Amino acid sequence: MRKLISYRKEIIIGIIPVLLSFIIYMGFPVGILVMGAIMLGVLFMMSRRGGLAMGAAGKKVKARKPSYLTFDDIGGQENPKRELREALDFIVNQQKIQSLGIRPLKGILLTGPPGTGKTLLAKAAAQHTDSAFVAASGSEFVEMYVGVGAGRIRDLFKEARELAVKQKRNSAIIFIDEIDGIGGKRDGGQHREYDQTLNQLLTEMDGVQGDENVRVLLVAATNRKELLDPALLRPGRFDRHIQVDLPDKGGREAILRLHARNKPLHPDVSLVKVAEETFSFSGAQLESLMNEAAIYAMRDESEVLTAAHLTLAIDKVMMGERMDRETTREERERVAIHELGHAIMAESVRPGSVAQVSLTPRGQALGYVRHHPQQDQYLYTKTVLEEQIKIALGGAVAEELHYGGRSTGSRGDFEQATNIVRTLIESGMSDLGIIHPEALTQEQWSRENGVILDELIKQTRLLLGSHMNTFKQLLQLLISEETLSGDQLRTQMKRVAA
Repeated sequence: MRKLISYRKEIIIGIIPVLLSFIIYMGFPVGILVMGAIMLGVLFMMSRRGGLAMGAAGKKVKARKPSYLTFDDIGGQENPKRELREALDFIVNQQKIQSLGIRPLKGILLTGPPGTGKTLLAKAAAQHTDSAFVAASGSEFVEMYVGVGAGRIRDLFKEARELAVKQKRNSAIIFIDEIDGIGGKRDGGQHREYDQTLNQLLTEMDGVQGDENVRVLLVAATNRKELLDPALLRPGRFDRHIQVDLPDKGGREAILRLHARNKPLHPDVSLVKVAEETFSFSGAQLESLMNEAAIYAMRDESEVLTAAHLTLAIDKVMMGERMDRETTREERERVAIHELGHAIMAESVRPGSVAQVSLTPRGQALGYVRHHPQQDQYLYTKTVLEEQIKIALGGAVAEELHYGGRSTGSRGDFEQATNIVRTLIESGMSDLGIIHPEALTQEQWSRENGVILDELIKQTRLLLGSHMNTFKQLLQLLISEETLSGDQLRTQMKRVAA
Protein backbone atom coordinates (compact mmCIF):
# COMPACT_ATOMS: atom_id res chain seq x y z
CA MET A 1 0.00 0.00 0.00
CA ARG A 2 2.84 2.36 0.93
CA LYS A 3 4.59 1.59 -2.41
CA LEU A 4 1.40 2.43 -4.31
CA ILE A 5 1.04 5.78 -2.50
CA SER A 6 4.72 6.59 -3.15
CA TYR A 7 4.29 5.66 -6.84
CA ARG A 8 1.29 8.00 -7.16
CA LYS A 9 3.24 10.87 -5.53
CA GLU A 10 6.10 10.39 -8.06
CA ILE A 11 3.62 10.55 -10.97
CA ILE A 12 2.06 13.78 -9.64
CA ILE A 13 5.50 15.37 -9.05
CA GLY A 14 6.51 14.44 -12.62
CA ILE A 15 3.32 15.85 -14.18
CA ILE A 16 3.56 19.28 -12.47
CA PRO A 17 6.68 20.55 -14.41
CA VAL A 18 5.21 19.33 -17.72
CA LEU A 19 1.91 21.10 -16.97
CA LEU A 20 3.70 24.36 -16.05
CA SER A 21 5.78 24.22 -19.25
CA PHE A 22 2.62 23.78 -21.34
CA ILE A 23 0.93 26.76 -19.57
CA ILE A 24 3.97 29.00 -20.26
CA TYR A 25 4.09 27.84 -23.91
CA MET A 26 0.41 28.74 -24.34
CA GLY A 27 1.00 32.24 -22.92
CA PHE A 28 -1.06 32.06 -19.72
CA PRO A 29 -0.04 34.49 -16.88
CA VAL A 30 1.91 32.16 -14.56
CA GLY A 31 1.91 34.57 -11.58
CA ILE A 32 -1.87 34.70 -11.39
CA LEU A 33 -2.13 30.91 -11.69
CA VAL A 34 0.43 30.38 -8.90
CA MET A 35 -1.38 32.81 -6.59
CA GLY A 36 -4.68 31.07 -7.33
CA ALA A 37 -3.16 27.69 -6.57
CA ILE A 38 -1.78 28.98 -3.23
CA MET A 39 -5.15 30.43 -2.25
CA LEU A 40 -6.94 27.19 -3.11
CA GLY A 41 -4.39 25.27 -1.05
CA VAL A 42 -4.88 27.55 1.96
CA LEU A 43 -8.67 27.28 1.73
CA PHE A 44 -8.39 23.50 1.47
CA MET A 45 -6.20 23.29 4.59
CA MET A 46 -8.54 25.61 6.56
CA SER A 47 -11.55 23.53 5.62
CA ARG A 48 -9.69 20.39 6.76
CA ARG A 49 -9.08 22.02 10.15
CA GLY A 50 -12.64 23.29 10.58
CA GLY A 51 -11.70 26.99 10.41
CA LEU A 52 -14.08 27.73 7.51
CA ALA A 53 -17.69 26.66 7.14
CA MET A 54 -17.63 23.93 4.48
CA GLY A 55 -20.81 22.03 3.68
CA ALA A 56 -22.92 22.31 6.83
CA ALA A 57 -20.77 24.01 9.44
CA GLY A 58 -17.18 22.79 9.30
CA LYS A 59 -16.00 21.34 12.59
CA LYS A 60 -18.81 19.78 14.59
CA VAL A 61 -19.35 20.08 18.31
CA LYS A 62 -19.00 16.53 19.57
CA ALA A 63 -21.35 14.88 22.03
CA ARG A 64 -19.87 14.10 25.40
CA LYS A 65 -21.28 11.25 27.43
CA PRO A 66 -21.63 12.24 31.09
CA SER A 67 -20.24 9.99 33.78
CA TYR A 68 -22.97 8.38 35.85
CA LEU A 69 -24.02 11.03 38.34
CA THR A 70 -27.20 11.50 40.38
CA PHE A 71 -28.46 14.35 42.52
CA ASP A 72 -27.51 12.33 45.61
CA ASP A 73 -23.87 12.49 44.49
CA ILE A 74 -23.92 16.30 44.72
CA GLY A 75 -23.32 17.61 48.21
CA GLY A 76 -25.36 20.56 49.51
CA GLN A 77 -27.30 22.74 47.02
CA GLU A 78 -30.62 21.33 48.24
CA ASN A 79 -32.67 24.26 46.93
CA PRO A 80 -31.20 24.20 43.39
CA LYS A 81 -31.62 20.41 43.26
CA ARG A 82 -35.26 20.68 44.32
CA GLU A 83 -35.98 23.44 41.78
CA LEU A 84 -34.25 21.50 39.02
CA ARG A 85 -36.19 18.30 39.79
CA GLU A 86 -39.45 20.24 39.61
CA ALA A 87 -38.44 21.83 36.30
CA LEU A 88 -37.61 18.40 34.86
CA ASP A 89 -41.06 17.01 35.60
CA PHE A 90 -42.22 17.83 32.08
CA ILE A 91 -39.79 15.18 30.79
CA VAL A 92 -40.24 12.60 33.56
CA ASN A 93 -44.04 12.90 33.86
CA GLN A 94 -45.11 13.76 30.33
CA GLN A 95 -48.65 12.39 30.58
CA LYS A 96 -49.40 14.35 33.76
CA ILE A 97 -47.99 17.52 32.23
CA GLN A 98 -50.13 17.07 29.11
CA SER A 99 -53.28 16.42 31.14
CA LEU A 100 -52.83 19.75 32.93
CA GLY A 101 -52.18 21.59 29.68
CA ILE A 102 -48.69 22.73 30.73
CA ARG A 103 -46.37 23.96 28.00
CA PRO A 104 -43.07 22.04 28.10
CA LEU A 105 -40.06 24.04 29.25
CA LYS A 106 -37.50 24.88 26.61
CA GLY A 107 -34.60 26.13 28.68
CA ILE A 108 -33.18 26.17 32.20
CA LEU A 109 -30.49 28.69 33.14
CA LEU A 110 -28.15 27.88 36.03
CA THR A 111 -26.47 30.99 37.44
CA GLY A 112 -24.02 31.49 40.27
CA PRO A 113 -20.34 31.85 41.21
CA PRO A 114 -17.69 29.57 39.66
CA GLY A 115 -17.18 26.16 41.25
CA THR A 116 -20.63 25.80 42.79
CA GLY A 117 -21.66 22.69 40.82
CA LYS A 118 -23.64 23.99 37.83
CA THR A 119 -22.10 21.46 35.44
CA LEU A 120 -22.67 18.61 37.91
CA LEU A 121 -26.34 19.57 38.20
CA ALA A 122 -26.73 19.43 34.41
CA LYS A 123 -25.18 15.94 34.26
CA ALA A 124 -27.41 14.77 37.12
CA ALA A 125 -30.42 16.17 35.26
CA ALA A 126 -29.62 13.92 32.27
CA GLN A 127 -29.50 10.86 34.54
CA HIS A 128 -32.67 11.92 36.38
CA THR A 129 -34.68 12.16 33.14
CA ASP A 130 -32.96 9.26 31.34
CA SER A 131 -32.18 11.64 28.47
CA ALA A 132 -29.51 11.69 25.83
CA PHE A 133 -26.88 14.23 26.86
CA VAL A 134 -24.82 16.52 24.66
CA ALA A 135 -22.47 19.10 26.17
CA ALA A 136 -20.58 22.03 24.73
CA SER A 137 -18.90 25.25 25.83
CA GLY A 138 -19.86 28.70 24.63
CA SER A 139 -16.31 29.24 23.36
CA GLU A 140 -16.69 26.34 20.89
CA PHE A 141 -19.14 28.37 18.80
CA VAL A 142 -17.01 31.53 18.58
CA GLU A 143 -15.15 31.86 15.29
CA MET A 144 -13.87 34.74 13.20
CA TYR A 145 -15.65 33.38 10.12
CA VAL A 146 -19.31 34.32 9.64
CA GLY A 147 -21.73 31.41 9.68
CA VAL A 148 -19.58 28.83 11.45
CA GLY A 149 -21.08 29.31 14.92
CA ALA A 150 -24.66 29.28 13.59
CA GLY A 151 -23.95 26.08 11.69
CA ARG A 152 -22.53 24.42 14.78
CA ILE A 153 -25.64 25.37 16.76
CA ARG A 154 -27.78 23.63 14.11
CA ASP A 155 -25.51 20.60 14.24
CA LEU A 156 -25.67 20.50 18.03
CA PHE A 157 -29.47 20.32 18.16
CA LYS A 158 -29.55 17.85 15.26
CA GLU A 159 -26.96 15.67 16.95
CA ALA A 160 -28.91 15.68 20.23
CA ARG A 161 -32.06 14.44 18.49
CA GLU A 162 -30.16 11.79 16.53
CA LEU A 163 -28.40 10.59 19.69
CA ALA A 164 -31.74 10.25 21.51
CA VAL A 165 -33.16 8.18 18.63
CA LYS A 166 -30.04 6.02 18.56
CA GLN A 167 -30.25 5.40 22.30
CA LYS A 168 -34.02 4.79 22.01
CA ARG A 169 -34.87 7.70 24.30
CA ASN A 170 -37.64 10.24 23.82
CA SER A 171 -35.79 13.24 25.29
CA ALA A 172 -32.42 14.94 25.04
CA ILE A 173 -30.64 17.52 27.17
CA ILE A 174 -28.19 19.96 25.61
CA PHE A 175 -25.84 21.59 28.10
CA ILE A 176 -23.94 24.75 27.12
CA ASP A 177 -21.42 25.92 29.70
CA GLU A 178 -20.37 29.58 29.84
CA ILE A 179 -23.24 30.56 27.55
CA ASP A 180 -22.31 34.24 27.93
CA GLY A 181 -19.63 33.49 25.30
CA ILE A 182 -22.35 33.42 22.62
CA GLY A 183 -25.38 34.89 24.38
CA GLY A 184 -24.08 38.35 25.23
CA LYS A 185 -26.15 41.47 24.67
CA ARG A 186 -26.32 42.60 21.05
CA ASP A 187 -25.13 46.18 20.67
CA GLY A 188 -25.72 46.66 16.94
CA GLY A 189 -21.99 46.69 16.25
CA GLN A 190 -19.92 44.78 13.70
CA HIS A 191 -19.90 41.43 15.53
CA ARG A 192 -21.99 39.69 12.86
CA GLU A 193 -20.72 36.22 13.76
CA TYR A 194 -21.79 36.56 17.40
CA ASP A 195 -25.18 37.91 16.38
CA GLN A 196 -25.78 35.12 13.85
CA THR A 197 -24.81 32.46 16.38
CA LEU A 198 -27.17 33.90 18.98
CA ASN A 199 -29.95 34.30 16.44
CA GLN A 200 -29.58 30.66 15.43
CA LEU A 201 -29.73 29.59 19.08
CA LEU A 202 -32.94 31.57 19.58
CA THR A 203 -34.39 30.01 16.43
CA GLU A 204 -33.56 26.48 17.59
CA MET A 205 -35.10 27.11 21.00
CA ASP A 206 -38.28 28.44 19.39
CA GLY A 207 -38.34 25.42 17.10
CA VAL A 208 -38.57 22.91 19.94
CA GLN A 209 -42.22 21.94 19.48
CA GLY A 210 -44.24 19.97 22.01
CA ASP A 211 -45.39 17.37 19.44
CA GLU A 212 -41.90 16.31 18.35
CA ASN A 213 -40.82 12.72 18.84
CA VAL A 214 -37.76 13.87 20.80
CA ARG A 215 -38.15 16.60 23.41
CA VAL A 216 -35.06 18.78 23.64
CA LEU A 217 -34.27 20.77 26.76
CA LEU A 218 -31.48 23.34 26.75
CA VAL A 219 -29.64 23.71 30.07
CA ALA A 220 -27.08 26.51 30.23
CA ALA A 221 -24.72 27.82 32.89
CA THR A 222 -23.13 31.20 33.49
CA ASN A 223 -21.67 33.23 36.32
CA ARG A 224 -22.43 36.50 34.53
CA LYS A 225 -26.17 36.52 33.99
CA GLU A 226 -26.23 40.32 33.67
CA LEU A 227 -24.30 40.08 30.38
CA LEU A 228 -26.90 37.88 28.61
CA ASP A 229 -29.16 39.23 25.88
CA PRO A 230 -32.75 39.89 27.08
CA ALA A 231 -34.10 37.77 24.21
CA LEU A 232 -32.54 34.71 25.83
CA LEU A 233 -33.90 35.42 29.29
CA ARG A 234 -37.57 35.88 28.43
CA PRO A 235 -40.20 33.18 29.15
CA GLY A 236 -40.48 30.72 26.29
CA ARG A 237 -36.69 30.57 25.98
CA PHE A 238 -35.10 30.13 29.40
CA ASP A 239 -38.26 29.51 31.41
CA ARG A 240 -36.46 28.76 34.67
CA HIS A 241 -33.58 30.68 36.25
CA ILE A 242 -32.03 28.66 39.07
CA GLN A 243 -29.53 30.35 41.36
CA VAL A 244 -26.68 28.07 42.46
CA ASP A 245 -25.00 29.95 45.32
CA LEU A 246 -22.04 29.16 47.53
CA PRO A 247 -22.95 26.39 50.00
CA ASP A 248 -23.92 27.20 53.58
CA LYS A 249 -22.40 25.46 56.60
CA GLY A 250 -24.58 22.35 56.25
CA GLY A 251 -23.89 22.20 52.53
CA ARG A 252 -20.13 22.50 53.08
CA GLU A 253 -20.21 19.65 55.58
CA ALA A 254 -22.15 17.46 53.10
CA ILE A 255 -19.65 18.25 50.33
CA LEU A 256 -16.70 17.48 52.59
CA ARG A 257 -18.21 14.13 53.57
CA LEU A 258 -18.71 13.23 49.91
CA HIS A 259 -15.07 13.94 49.08
CA ALA A 260 -13.85 12.19 52.25
CA ARG A 261 -15.52 8.87 51.36
CA ASN A 262 -12.40 7.47 49.72
CA LYS A 263 -9.94 9.06 52.18
CA PRO A 264 -8.85 7.60 55.55
CA LEU A 265 -9.53 10.22 58.25
CA HIS A 266 -8.07 10.23 61.75
CA PRO A 267 -10.78 9.66 64.39
CA ASP A 268 -10.09 13.11 65.85
CA VAL A 269 -10.87 14.91 62.58
CA SER A 270 -14.10 16.95 62.75
CA LEU A 271 -15.55 17.82 59.36
CA VAL A 272 -18.10 19.99 61.18
CA LYS A 273 -15.24 22.18 62.42
CA VAL A 274 -13.69 22.27 58.95
CA ALA A 275 -17.06 23.39 57.54
CA GLU A 276 -17.16 26.19 60.12
CA GLU A 277 -13.71 27.42 59.07
CA THR A 278 -14.42 27.41 55.34
CA PHE A 279 -17.07 30.12 55.05
CA SER A 280 -17.46 31.32 51.44
CA PHE A 281 -15.68 28.23 50.01
CA SER A 282 -17.20 26.84 46.83
CA GLY A 283 -17.73 23.15 46.16
CA ALA A 284 -14.66 23.11 43.90
CA GLN A 285 -12.53 24.68 46.65
CA LEU A 286 -13.77 22.11 49.19
CA GLU A 287 -12.85 19.29 46.81
CA SER A 288 -9.42 20.85 46.36
CA LEU A 289 -9.10 21.17 50.16
CA MET A 290 -9.62 17.43 50.71
CA ASN A 291 -7.24 16.61 47.87
CA GLU A 292 -4.52 18.91 49.23
CA ALA A 293 -4.96 17.41 52.71
CA ALA A 294 -4.34 13.95 51.23
CA ILE A 295 -1.21 15.27 49.49
CA TYR A 296 0.10 16.66 52.81
CA ALA A 297 -0.56 13.25 54.42
CA MET A 298 1.41 11.55 51.64
CA ARG A 299 4.33 13.95 52.16
CA ASP A 300 4.36 13.08 55.87
CA GLU A 301 4.10 9.36 55.01
CA SER A 302 0.96 9.22 57.12
CA GLU A 303 -1.68 6.55 56.55
CA VAL A 304 -4.50 8.86 57.64
CA LEU A 305 -5.49 12.50 57.19
CA THR A 306 -5.13 14.42 60.43
CA ALA A 307 -6.57 17.74 61.59
CA ALA A 308 -3.14 19.33 60.98
CA HIS A 309 -3.22 18.22 57.33
CA LEU A 310 -6.68 19.74 56.89
CA THR A 311 -5.54 23.00 58.51
CA LEU A 312 -2.59 23.23 56.12
CA ALA A 313 -4.92 22.50 53.20
CA ILE A 314 -7.32 25.30 54.25
CA ASP A 315 -4.41 27.74 54.37
CA LYS A 316 -3.18 26.66 50.95
CA VAL A 317 -6.60 26.99 49.27
CA MET A 318 -7.15 30.41 50.87
CA MET A 319 -3.66 31.91 50.63
CA GLY A 320 -1.69 29.85 48.14
CA GLU A 321 1.37 27.63 48.40
CA ARG A 322 3.96 28.16 51.11
CA MET A 323 6.84 30.32 49.86
CA ASP A 324 10.51 29.94 50.76
CA ARG A 325 11.27 33.59 51.43
CA GLU A 326 14.19 34.63 53.56
CA THR A 327 13.36 37.61 55.78
CA THR A 328 15.56 39.59 58.13
CA ARG A 329 15.06 39.50 61.89
CA GLU A 330 13.65 43.03 61.79
CA GLU A 331 11.16 42.18 59.03
CA ARG A 332 10.09 39.03 60.82
CA GLU A 333 9.47 40.94 64.03
CA ARG A 334 7.51 43.65 62.22
CA VAL A 335 5.35 41.04 60.47
CA ALA A 336 4.70 39.37 63.84
CA ILE A 337 3.63 42.69 65.39
CA HIS A 338 1.42 43.44 62.39
CA GLU A 339 -0.38 40.07 62.48
CA LEU A 340 -0.75 40.20 66.26
CA GLY A 341 -2.41 43.59 65.81
CA HIS A 342 -5.03 41.98 63.57
CA ALA A 343 -5.48 39.00 65.90
CA ILE A 344 -5.73 40.92 69.19
CA MET A 345 -8.14 43.40 67.63
CA ALA A 346 -10.29 40.56 66.32
CA GLU A 347 -10.41 38.81 69.69
CA SER A 348 -11.23 42.09 71.41
CA VAL A 349 -14.30 42.87 69.29
CA ARG A 350 -15.31 39.28 68.39
CA PRO A 351 -14.10 36.81 71.02
CA GLY A 352 -13.33 33.36 69.65
CA SER A 353 -13.09 34.43 66.02
CA VAL A 354 -9.36 33.81 65.40
CA ALA A 355 -8.47 30.35 64.11
CA GLN A 356 -4.73 30.83 63.56
CA VAL A 357 -1.91 33.38 63.47
CA SER A 358 1.01 32.47 61.22
CA LEU A 359 4.31 33.91 60.04
CA THR A 360 4.51 31.41 57.17
CA PRO A 361 4.74 33.26 53.84
CA ARG A 362 1.98 32.20 51.45
CA GLY A 363 1.24 33.77 48.08
CA GLN A 364 2.01 37.48 48.40
CA ALA A 365 1.56 37.56 52.19
CA LEU A 366 4.52 37.37 54.61
CA GLY A 367 2.11 36.37 57.37
CA TYR A 368 -1.61 36.07 57.95
CA VAL A 369 -4.43 35.66 60.44
CA ARG A 370 -7.11 33.14 59.57
CA HIS A 371 -10.54 33.87 60.99
CA HIS A 372 -13.47 31.51 61.21
CA PRO A 373 -17.00 32.86 61.60
CA GLN A 374 -19.02 31.35 64.40
CA GLN A 375 -22.01 31.28 62.05
CA ASP A 376 -22.65 32.05 58.39
CA GLN A 377 -23.61 35.69 58.01
CA TYR A 378 -25.15 37.41 55.00
CA LEU A 379 -26.50 40.66 56.47
CA TYR A 380 -24.29 43.19 58.28
CA THR A 381 -25.13 45.99 60.66
CA LYS A 382 -23.17 49.21 61.07
CA THR A 383 -21.51 47.82 64.21
CA VAL A 384 -20.35 44.67 62.39
CA LEU A 385 -18.93 46.67 59.48
CA GLU A 386 -17.07 49.02 61.83
CA GLU A 387 -15.62 45.99 63.65
CA GLN A 388 -14.36 44.61 60.33
CA ILE A 389 -12.72 47.95 59.54
CA LYS A 390 -10.99 48.05 62.95
CA ILE A 391 -9.70 44.49 62.49
CA ALA A 392 -8.31 45.48 59.07
CA LEU A 393 -6.63 48.57 60.57
CA GLY A 394 -5.21 46.63 63.54
CA GLY A 395 -1.99 45.66 61.78
CA ALA A 396 -1.03 49.19 60.73
CA VAL A 397 -1.95 50.65 64.14
CA ALA A 398 0.15 47.98 65.90
CA GLU A 399 3.17 48.95 63.79
CA GLU A 400 2.62 52.63 64.68
CA LEU A 401 2.50 51.85 68.40
CA HIS A 402 5.73 49.82 68.33
CA TYR A 403 7.78 51.50 65.58
CA GLY A 404 6.26 54.95 65.25
CA GLY A 405 5.31 54.39 61.59
CA ARG A 406 3.75 52.03 59.06
CA SER A 407 5.13 49.78 56.32
CA THR A 408 3.99 48.78 52.84
CA GLY A 409 2.49 45.62 54.38
CA SER A 410 -0.62 47.64 55.27
CA ARG A 411 -1.55 48.44 51.69
CA GLY A 412 -3.96 45.52 51.29
CA ASP A 413 -5.49 46.24 54.70
CA PHE A 414 -6.26 49.84 53.75
CA GLU A 415 -7.84 48.71 50.48
CA GLN A 416 -10.07 46.30 52.40
CA ALA A 417 -11.00 49.02 54.91
CA THR A 418 -11.95 51.55 52.23
CA ASN A 419 -14.07 48.95 50.43
CA ILE A 420 -16.00 48.32 53.65
CA VAL A 421 -16.42 52.09 54.12
CA ARG A 422 -17.92 52.28 50.63
CA THR A 423 -20.37 49.52 51.54
CA LEU A 424 -21.25 51.40 54.72
CA ILE A 425 -21.91 54.65 52.83
CA GLU A 426 -23.87 53.00 50.00
CA SER A 427 -26.04 51.21 52.58
CA GLY A 428 -27.10 54.52 54.11
CA MET A 429 -25.25 53.94 57.41
CA SER A 430 -23.02 57.02 57.33
CA ASP A 431 -23.77 60.60 58.39
CA LEU A 432 -24.67 61.31 54.74
CA GLY A 433 -27.81 59.25 55.20
CA ILE A 434 -29.56 57.54 52.31
CA ILE A 435 -28.03 58.83 49.11
CA HIS A 436 -27.38 57.48 45.62
CA PRO A 437 -23.64 56.79 45.16
CA GLU A 438 -23.56 58.61 41.80
CA ALA A 439 -24.87 61.77 43.48
CA LEU A 440 -21.61 62.11 45.45
CA THR A 441 -18.60 63.88 43.99
CA GLN A 442 -15.11 62.43 44.40
CA GLU A 443 -14.37 65.13 46.98
CA GLN A 444 -17.42 64.16 49.05
CA TRP A 445 -16.43 60.48 48.89
CA SER A 446 -12.90 61.29 50.08
CA ARG A 447 -14.11 63.55 52.88
CA GLU A 448 -16.61 61.04 54.29
CA ASN A 449 -14.14 58.18 53.90
CA GLY A 450 -11.52 60.17 55.83
CA VAL A 451 -13.95 61.08 58.64
CA ILE A 452 -15.00 57.47 59.18
CA LEU A 453 -11.48 56.00 59.03
CA ASP A 454 -9.96 58.67 61.31
CA GLU A 455 -12.53 57.93 64.02
CA LEU A 456 -12.08 54.16 63.76
CA ILE A 457 -8.27 54.46 63.80
CA LYS A 458 -8.52 56.41 67.08
CA GLN A 459 -10.69 53.67 68.59
CA THR A 460 -8.30 50.97 67.36
CA ARG A 461 -5.27 52.81 68.76
CA LEU A 462 -6.89 53.13 72.20
CA LEU A 463 -7.86 49.47 72.34
CA LEU A 464 -4.51 48.06 71.16
CA GLY A 465 -2.67 50.50 73.43
CA SER A 466 -4.26 48.79 76.41
CA HIS A 467 -2.80 45.42 75.26
CA MET A 468 0.91 46.32 75.15
CA ASN A 469 1.78 43.63 77.71
CA THR A 470 -0.06 41.08 75.59
CA PHE A 471 2.08 42.03 72.58
CA LYS A 472 5.26 41.50 74.62
CA GLN A 473 4.14 38.08 75.85
CA LEU A 474 3.03 36.84 72.44
CA LEU A 475 5.76 38.34 70.23
CA GLN A 476 8.61 35.99 71.16
CA LEU A 477 6.26 33.00 71.26
CA LEU A 478 4.99 33.68 67.73
CA ILE A 479 8.49 34.28 66.35
CA SER A 480 9.83 31.04 67.83
CA GLU A 481 6.80 28.88 67.00
CA GLU A 482 5.89 30.59 63.67
CA THR A 483 2.25 29.62 64.23
CA LEU A 484 -0.20 30.23 67.06
CA SER A 485 -3.60 28.60 67.23
CA GLY A 486 -6.62 30.63 68.23
CA ASP A 487 -6.78 28.75 71.56
CA GLN A 488 -3.14 29.61 72.36
CA LEU A 489 -3.81 33.26 71.59
CA ARG A 490 -6.89 33.40 73.81
CA THR A 491 -5.12 31.60 76.68
CA GLN A 492 -2.23 34.07 76.66
CA MET A 493 -4.59 37.06 76.49
CA LYS A 494 -6.54 35.79 79.52
CA ARG A 495 -3.31 35.10 81.43
CA VAL A 496 -2.01 38.64 80.86
CA ALA A 497 -5.40 40.16 81.73
CA ALA A 498 -5.46 38.22 85.00
